[in-house]
Amino acid sequence: MFGLKADWSLDIKQRYFTLGNYAGGEARWCPGCGDHGVLTVVQRICRDEQLPPEKTVAVSGIGCSSRLPHYMGTYGFHGLHGRALPVACGIKARRPELDVWVATGDGDCYSIGTGHWIHAVRYNMNMTVLVFDNSVYGLTKKQTSPTTPIGFQSNTHPLGAPLAPLNPLTATLGITNVSFVAQTIDWNPVHLYETIKAAHNHKGFSLVNILQRCPVYSENVLKDLQQNPSKLLLLTHDKGIPLETNLLRLFPNQQEHDPLNMSEAYDIAVQNSPVPVGLLYHNPDVPCYEDISSQGKNMGVDEKLAALNAAYDQFAI
Repeated sequence: MFGLKADWSLDIKQRYFTLGNYAGGEARWCPGCGDHGVLTVVQRICRDEQLPPEKTVAVSGIGCSSRLPHYMGTYGFHGLHGRALPVACGIKARRPELDVWVATGDGDCYSIGTGHWIHAVRYNMNMTVLVFDNSVYGLTKKQTSPTTPIGFQSNTHPLGAPLAPLNPLTATLGITNVSFVAQTIDWNPVHLYETIKAAHNHKGFSLVNILQRCPVYSENVLKDLQQNPSKLLLLTHDKGIPLETNLLRLFPNQQEHDPLNMSEAYDIAVQNSPVPVGLLYHNPDVPCYEDISSQGKNMGVDEKLAALNAAYDQFAI
């Protein structure tokens, strides 16, 4: 460059993201809804991990919980009822470098989305799946969900739910290739944060069942657990959810549980009294399906045509 000093270099400052970078529209959940706390924790983890918003995707189906992508300052996909997981798997298959979060509910995931839930666990694609479990269909105004406790009066069962509820923990633990199963509560922000953070740090399909309060339609379902911590069982272990001593004092019932122990995890989940919170199972060695499905995604048009022709030539007579 004639007349100018040409040995300069541009000093590009490292990007730093604040909570505001992950804020989308104003959350319109009911006052006192546990969804607010989950959203705040997700945004905090994105900030603490410094996830680029343009490389982060929030996916959901239908329900109160599925409003979450609207409240995130990232890419988002608000899908059909029960279809959050196939959308998320499709994104991960072709764009494995993206950070994928899934927000779904006990009805959206464990009812109409059951088939997708089972196979998404089996695929073990690297995504963080948060199930907002309030034991009722909230968005459609109080119908019985798969996790509604027996006897609970709803619009579909005014005399009380006649069947025992589905246990999402034992069901997930029974699926082939399961790699991460945890449960937490929305009213303990520290445990909520540490559990979701551990799920995000896991490479694979991380399912976190969040016991989430609905102050309008299922207020009494979780009130006893909130007011009586002795009905909770805190799972502790060096390989589990890290908690400070001050927080441990809030849980009268604690059990040392190695999350690599599948049989013990199932025994803890099946009793469900007291209700377990913490990391039930973690196997970091399960292969991720996107490592297979994303092969060849960078091939050019000519390479793809050549591969197709080579495949067709196998059937030539």
